[in-house]
Amino acid sequence: MSIIALFCAIDDFFVAYEKWMATSCLPEATRTETRGRPRHLHPSEVMTLLIAFHQSNYRTFKHFYLKHACVYWRAEFPHLVSYTRFVQLKKEVLTLLRLYFATTLGDCSGVSFVDSTRLRVCDNRRISSHRVFADVAECSKTSMGWFYGFKLHLVINHTGDLLDVALTPGNIDDRKPLRKFAERLHGGLYADRGYISKDIREELREQGVNLVYKVRKNMEPLDLSVSDEVLLKKRVLIESVIRELKTQMQVEHSRHRSFENFQVNVFSALIAYQLLEKKPSLNFDELQQTSDLPVLF
Repeated sequence: MSIIALFCAIDDFFVAYEKWMATSCLPEATRTETRGRPRHLHPSEVMTLLIAFHQSNYRTFKHFYLKHACVYWRAEFPHLVSYTRFVQLKKEVLTLLRLYFATTLGDCSGVSFVDSTRLRVCDNRRISSHRVFADVAECSKTSMGWFYGFKLHLVINHTGDLLDVALTPGNIDDRKPLRKFAERLHGGLYADRGYISKDIREELREQGVNLVYKVRKNMEPLDLSVSDEVLLKKRVLIESVIRELKTQMQVEHSRHRSFENFQVNVFSALIAYQLLEKKPSLNFDELQQTSDLPVLF
């Protein structure tokens, strides 16, 4: 997506948001004096630059802003501010980013995949001295070892679109967000062994969601249909999405200086992923030809 098309999409959303605010919220009290610096960059411009960074090949936002935006996009953004000032403006668009991300969520197709991934905020050797996320981040252990930070829980459909997300401290059980996710789902939900729970499976079944997961060797196998067995093996699709978010979208790094800017980075990365033209996806036509998979829709 070009920078102009991206800005137009975000600005259209901002116009609709302002109309909703004008009709749904009380008017702000009139101020007799203005405190702080006057705004030069519009919130739509701030959001555009944040999302564009995650679609670029730059590894840090500072280099992207100073060496790309300030050099090549002067005509598109004539009122660019200093990098220090832009960092201050990022916090002001957090709510807008969360709302805009909600408008980009995909539709449930009846085939969904769920998983979580760690978001480390510092190296393990610095956990004892870390202070930025001391009140919100937690230590936990995954198959990759111990970490300090958060967990990003994701649900996707078979085309790779995000259906819902949840951001929790690192020590939260993967199964906790399932009930919230199920409100927007129907059909099959495929997961790994971290989601094993007979009680939750029965509860979700009453809501029209069939939770299918891999069982441990000492457990009785689930009574699965042919399509469930095939699709459970295709759960690696969500791992491809997570890899895309971490390697291309820079959803994880350890240079945050506030919890608000951490959230800004996460949601702008998720939006950038949602706006991709090509995402990891399953080809059901090919699956039905190679594995005699019954028609799912």
